[in-house]
Amino acid sequence: MALNDILSSATSGLAAAQAGLRAVSNNIANVGVTGYARQRVDLSAGVTSGQVNGVVVGQPTRVADKFLEATVYRRAGDYGRAEASSTYLDRLQALLGQPGSSTGLPARLDSISKSAIAMTGSQASEQTTAVFNADVQDAITSMQQMQEDVAGLRGDVEAEVGYSVDKINSLLSRIHDLNGTVASATGLGKDAGGAADQRMNAIQELSGLMAVTVREQPDGRVSIETTTGQPLLDKKLRQLSYPTAGGGTSQPTYPSIEIRFANADGSPGVASGDKIDGAAIGGKLGGLIDLRDRALPAFTDQLGTLFGGLAQSLNKVANAGSTVPPPASLDGRQTGLVGGDRLGFTGAATFAVTKSDGTLVASKRIDFDALGPNATIDDMVSAINIGLGGSATGVGGAATASFVDGKLKITANGSGNGVAIGQDATSPSARGDVGVSQFFGLNDMIRSDSSSLVPSGFALGDKHGFAAGETTQMVLRDAMGRVLANHTLEPAAGGTFGDLVDDLNASPLGDFGDFALDDKGRLQFQPGTGSAGANLSVPADSTNRFDTGRTFSSLMSVTGASSGLSDSQVRADILSSPGRLPLAQLQTNAAVGTKALGAGDLRNATAFVNQLDAAVDFGKGGTATLERFSSLFLGRVGLEASQADSRLTDSAARMDDAVNRRDSFAGVNIDEELAQMVVLQNSYSAAARVISTASEMYDTLLNMV
Repeated sequence: MALNDILSSATSGLAAAQAGLRAVSNNIANVGVTGYARQRVDLSAGVTSGQVNGVVVGQPTRVADKFLEATVYRRAGDYGRAEASSTYLDRLQALLGQPGSSTGLPARLDSISKSAIAMTGSQASEQTTAVFNADVQDAITSMQQMQEDVAGLRGDVEAEVGYSVDKINSLLSRIHDLNGTVASATGLGKDAGGAADQRMNAIQELSGLMAVTVREQPDGRVSIETTTGQPLLDKKLRQLSYPTAGGGTSQPTYPSIEIRFANADGSPGVASGDKIDGAAIGGKLGGLIDLRDRALPAFTDQLGTLFGGLAQSLNKVANAGSTVPPPASLDGRQTGLVGGDRLGFTGAATFAVTKSDGTLVASKRIDFDALGPNATIDDMVSAINIGLGGSATGVGGAATASFVDGKLKITANGSGNGVAIGQDATSPSARGDVGVSQFFGLNDMIRSDSSSLVPSGFALGDKHGFAAGETTQMVLRDAMGRVLANHTLEPAAGGTFGDLVDDLNASPLGDFGDFALDDKGRLQFQPGTGSAGANLSVPADSTNRFDTGRTFSSLMSVTGASSGLSDSQVRADILSSPGRLPLAQLQTNAAVGTKALGAGDLRNATAFVNQLDAAVDFGKGGTATLERFSSLFLGRVGLEASQADSRLTDSAARMDDAVNRRDSFAGVNIDEELAQMVVLQNSYSAAARVISTASEMYDTLLNMV
C-alpha cells in the first residue's frame, strides 16, 4: 500500500473517531433530557477505484424505534382519556356527598320515609306534618341543586373541550413546521436529530389530547390521521374549528368540531369535509366529549327519572285523600289536553261536596266505563256537574266543574262547603294507571309548571294536536356517546300520535331500534341487537299541543330531563300551612247528611308510608322502589368513578412502561457512552499513531534522497 493511501486511511479514521466523540459528548450532555434519542455516527468503507480507501463519515442519526414510539402515542391517548374521565367523574361523585352523610340525597330520601312514619303515630300534629313537608321539599331542592351542579360541571367540560381544541391546533402547527425542518435537513444530508426529537415530543403531547395514527414519509416528514382515518397533517396543515370553543356553558346540544385546511397564517380555512362529533376521537378530547354528551346527560336523565317517581308516588297518595275541612276549590294543573280529547279512563271515582265538618252535602259516583270508549273530557265535566245537582254547563248544583286551557277545576257552591274526591274501592279510576284526581292534578302535593308529572295516557289513534312548523329534534347516541343518527320530527297538522310513531320508525333513528307507545302513553325506544345501550335525547322541542304549553317530549316522557324537576316544588299552600296536606280519606259510601270526612282520620298518612315502600314504574328505568332505584342510580355513579380511577391507574402504568421501553432503547446510558468514548479515544490514538508513523516514513524517504 502506498504511503499516501496509508495516510489517507489514517486521516479518515481520525475524522471518524472525532465525529464519534462529538456524538458521544452530545449524548452525555443530554442525558436525562425527556424525549432525547441518542445519536450515533454512520460509518462506511471508502472505496476508490475498487480499492478500500479509509472510512466515510456520515451525519449523526437518531437511534429510535418507530414501533416503540407508536406504542407511546397509543398509550398517551389511553391515558389522556382515562385522566379526563377520572377527574370529572370524581367531581360528580363528590356532588353526591360522602356515604352516610346526613346532607346527601340518600339521607334526604330516607328522611321522607321517617317523617311519614311519624305522621301515623298517636302524637301526629301539624309539627310532624310540617317536618314531612319540609323533608320532601329538601329532597326536591337537593335534586335541583344537583341538577344545577351537573350543568355547571358540564359547562366546565365544555370549556376544556375548547381549550383542548386550541392546544391541538397549536401542536399541529408546530409539528408541521418541524416537518419542514426535518425534511430540509434530510434532503441536504444534515443532522435532523434535534428537530426530530422536538417533533416526537409534540406528537406525544398531541396523542394525549386525541388518539392519532402517525406514518413516516420517505422525505423525513410524518403524516398524522385520527384513528378513524381523518387526515390532520400531510403536506398540508389542517386545523380544528369549533364555534363555541371555550364557551363553558351547558346547553342541550353542541356543534361538531370541523377539520379545515389551514390558511397561510395558520387559522382554519376551507372545510375539508371531515368532522369530529363523538368520543371515538380518543385521548383527552374524546374523554371530554364522552362526559359532555353521554355520562353527564345520563346522570341528569336518571336524576329526573328518580324525581318523577317520587312525585308520582307522593301525588298519588295526596290525590287519594282530602283535608278536613276540604278545600273550597280543587284547581288542576296543565294537562296538555283539550275538552274534545278522548277521556280514556276506566273504573270509577266519587266526587263529593261536604260541609267544613265533613258532613256530606252531595256526591256522585261516576263510572267511566259506562261513559263509553268514545267519551270526551267535556263529557266527564258534564257528568260531574249533573251528578252534583246542576246542569251540564255547571249552572246550579252543589259544585261546578269546568275544563279550560287544559286545566280541570271543581268549585263548591255554598259558603263553608268544600270538594273531595275518592277512588272506588273495587275499581279505581285510571288512565295510564293514574287516578282521575292525580291525572288532572286536582290535589297534588308536588307541582311543576313544565311537566304534568304523570304519564299522558295517549293512544296511537289520539290527535297529536301539534301545528305545522313545530319540530322536535331527537338524537340517538351509542353506549360510547357517538352519534348514531339524528332526526327532526315535523308533525303534520291533524295527524295522530300513531303517525308520529310511524314517522320515527321510518326515520334514520328507526334503523337502530323500534319506537312504540306503551300502555301508559309513554314513547318507548327499544334498541336493536346491534345498538344495545343506545340512548335517546331531545336537544330542542318547539312543539306546543293545542297551545297548552306542553311539548311532545314532555307529554311522551321521552327522557328524564323532561320530568319537570327544574321548576318543581311542594305546593306553596301546603308548605305555608301544614294542615293543607291531605291526610284523611273520603268515605265514598257515606249517605248525604252523614260524616264523609273525619277530623281525626290519618289513613292517608299510612298510605304515604306504604306508597314510599311500594314499587314504582320508572318507564325505561324499570320497576323498583324509590329506595332501590336511588341506590342503584347513585351506586352506579360511584362504580363508574371507581372504574375510571382504576382505568387511570392502569393506563398510567402502561404509559410509563411504554416510555421506559422507548427510552431504554433510544435513551442515553451514561455507562455505555463512557465505554464508547474509551473505544473512540483508542481509535483516535491508533489513527494518530498511524499518521505519525507514515510521517516518519516520509521523512526517512526524503532524507534518503
